[in-house]
Amino acid sequence: MQAALLPGRGVVKVSGDDARRFLNGLITNDMDKVKPGHACFAALLTPQGKIVCDFIVTEALPEDGGGFFLDCPRARAGALVEKLNVYKLRAKVMAEDLSEVLGVMAVWYGTGTTEYGLCYADPRLSELGMRVMLPPHLAMEAAADLGARLVGAEAYEVHRIALGVPRGGTDFIYGDTFPHEADMDQLAGVDFDKGCYVGQEVVSRVEHRSSARSRIVPIAYDDYAPGSGLPVMAGEKEIGTLGSTAKGHGLAMLRLDRLADAQAAGLAVTCGNIPIRVVKPEWAKFAWPAAS
Repeated sequence: MQAALLPGRGVVKVSGDDARRFLNGLITNDMDKVKPGHACFAALLTPQGKIVCDFIVTEALPEDGGGFFLDCPRARAGALVEKLNVYKLRAKVMAEDLSEVLGVMAVWYGTGTTEYGLCYADPRLSELGMRVMLPPHLAMEAAADLGARLVGAEAYEVHRIALGVPRGGTDFIYGDTFPHEADMDQLAGVDFDKGCYVGQEVVSRVEHRSSARSRIVPIAYDDYAPGSGLPVMAGEKEIGTLGSTAKGHGLAMLRLDRLADAQAAGLAVTCGNIPIRVVKPEWAKFAWPAAS
């Protein structure tokens, strides 16, 4: 078992009598799924249906003070609190950024519990393992309590990228990406049967029309890694943008229709003049172009 403190993750707490109902009316997933030890993946969207911030939501036990805790990108935590407060109106809710005192540790290749923090399974993919929300200075003690080897955050990045799971800010741009493009519909991040939430009409329309032309998909390469942010080319035509890479694997936001056309024409797919291969992840349920 391996564990890594993730310095890029922050924590936002949402508490108060109306907290569950308040969040349920805003985010892409059903808050009735959330209970202590059982988290959900979700996002807050713009009215136009684009991702403001994605996060994992878990709940603390009443004896531990209760409330909902959002495992989110640390760089977005302050903006997320501001946005939640815009929607608060008269609701009995308090949103606060706890990123200075709480962090997130990922644990994979095994499961367990520790009294050093709030434990929850990663709801996106079982292979991602679990998370522990805790004061960062307790990471070593928590890892030892779990029987895990504490490693650097880069080891978790290698694991995440190999599984083809996107990370906001690196693999997609906040404020400019729809949930389907970031594969949130594939990774249990959207409930299509729940009631209204901000941006729902756009997300529902994309789902029912199967009109997501761009998606983040895994890629593979040999030898040297192409640079993040470079265009992905099929012949002379740009078909997307490369995101994160690590040890022969990467993620890229691609136009799948253009990829299909390139494959039909027998064109090589490259990034920075380096040949890459587009790989279908095991979790993908959307229509996939012919194998490259």
